[in-house]
Amino acid sequence: MPAIRNIAVGLPVKDGHLLALEGHDRTRSLDFLRAIGGGIEFGETAAEALRREFMEELGVTLENAEPLGVFENIFMYEGEPGHEIAHVFAVSSQALDAVPLDAELQILDEGSPVRWVPIADIASGNRVLFPEGAPESLRAISTR
Repeated sequence: MPAIRNIAVGLPVKDGHLLALEGHDRTRSLDFLRAIGGGIEFGETAAEALRREFMEELGVTLENAEPLGVFENIFMYEGEPGHEIAHVFAVSSQALDAVPLDAELQILDEGSPVRWVPIADIASGNRVLFPEGAPESLRAISTR
């Protein structure tokens, strides 16, 4: 039986935009957004994992990571089942604040595209954001 994966993801927000990874599920013909982050390693806190993942994936240091919630995410991706416990954080980074809204970045260790996406597109349902809990957490950030 597959394992449950514990992950930590961050929601960097700038000028009404969210920085997120763009993905595609071929089996469902679904374009989606995914919050940036990854697995929590043994002996590591969720916040430590988040900071490590942002450094590994984008080469940036996070100045702030505020926990927003923990959410269970049971899903199908490329026809395979997945199960995650997602620790979702509001994050800030001077390095990310300097990235123009029209820039396209790439995840350093895999090459997936990362872009600033208008939060209005997510709020309206025009763009799907994973993992579970990330859209609700994004709304909480946006209403501050």
